[in-house]
Amino acid sequence: MTTYRIAEAAGLLGVSDDTLRRWIDAGRINGSQLDGRTVVQGADLARLATELADEPDTHRTHSTSARNSLVGIVTKVTQDTVMAQVELICGPYRIVSLMSSEAASDLGLEPGITAVASIKSTNVVVERP
Repeated sequence: MTTYRIAEAAGLLGVSDDTLRRWIDAGRINGSQLDGRTVVQGADLARLATELADEPDTHRTHSTSARNSLVGIVTKVTQDTVMAQVELICGPYRIVSLMSSEAASDLGLEPGITAVASIKSTNVVVERP
């Protein structure tokens, strides 16, 4: 049975250690003691992650068929007359998007603004660390 320490579990959920501890105290997820440390079961963590993913996204302004949406901050925009490369940091993830310069300009993309990266792909590679 897989268990995760608080810091590991919080990192996977994209929340602080303190938030996860509050959720344990409130009964939103079960915590147990293992070698003097609080841990959560992998199955419980997966259930909570699914619940969090199903919560309404307050940053979304419209509906979309893309199910992989990450809210982040734009860190870099490299633009020429035709194309733009936009980099976002979404939690611990760096997302790079290529789009037309016109689209980047229309969206007002520049470092420091919040944006949502909606990812829809027919090919996703899954690896284990």
